[in-house]
Amino acid sequence: MTHPSPPHLTAGGPRAEPSSETRLAARLASLTTRDGFTPTTLPGVQLIASHCGHPRTPLMYEPSLVIIVQGNKTGYLGDRIIHYGAGHYLIQAMSLPFECETHASDTEPLLGLSVSLDMTMLSDLVARLPSATSPRMPAPMAAVSMDADMEENVSRLIDCLDDPEQAAALGDGRIREVLFTALRGPQGASLRQLVAYHGQYSRIAEALAFLHQHYTQTLNVDTLAQRVNMSASHFHHHFKRTTQLAPMQYLKRLRLLKARALLTQQGYQVAQAATQVGYQSASQFSRDYKRYFGQNPLGDRQHATPVAS
Repeated sequence: MTHPSPPHLTAGGPRAEPSSETRLAARLASLTTRDGFTPTTLPGVQLIASHCGHPRTPLMYEPSLVIIVQGNKTGYLGDRIIHYGAGHYLIQAMSLPFECETHASDTEPLLGLSVSLDMTMLSDLVARLPSATSPRMPAPMAAVSMDADMEENVSRLIDCLDDPEQAAALGDGRIREVLFTALRGPQGASLRQLVAYHGQYSRIAEALAFLHQHYTQTLNVDTLAQRVNMSASHFHHHFKRTTQLAPMQYLKRLRLLKARALLTQQGYQVAQAATQVGYQSASQFSRDYKRYFGQNPLGDRQHATPVAS
């Protein structure tokens, strides 16, 4: 008597089940309509896609979790090299200028999600968890391997993205699950200390938030240090230790990155972009821009195609 083979067997032997990353990638691919960062029906959640590789280039992420399910990225922050690819999520606890290269192709595009850090939600979650202390200042940017809990919660979050009713009813809860899992992960301390409201880490985070709101203004180290109740020398030391940049170097790179977005995505003229981000001299702006990006601003403006930020 012949018995039928179990569903998972074929004449050639067991059929390999697709990995969790493969299943998640297939679901994201069905939702993705363009390359870049694409907003979804859930505020703060964006699709990430790239059908080609990109060389090492300066950029900056907002505080977020960057979840990759297919493809690979390599980040360069000071002397650190951070690899985050399929099955990893990047914790970006603070907005830091860094350099990044993308490894992807048309046949195997980069696919992922970006989940913004909602500080109100994060504060509420931290308040409900047992208190924990870290023996040293956590890294504000680090890659973490997704465990089974994170994979399950990311999957549940993706469920909401093509179901408006589910997104409206359950979306905040699904985002909360993802943040909760990250808080209990190996880099959770970097998220906990963001909302601890004490210590050098949260003070630097506060200074960065102020810089991002007021980068067009004339600022100096004393102003920033007073803002977070630190002496200028201590502020400078802890700022550079955290971001790998001196405060005024950070401000310059922030302005240049903002200007590049204006030139390449919104079609600003060079002098107009320089003024918009706080430069007093268009010639100084052009020199700084070329030194940082390796391309003069006019060339970037002429060759760029507007894309989603």
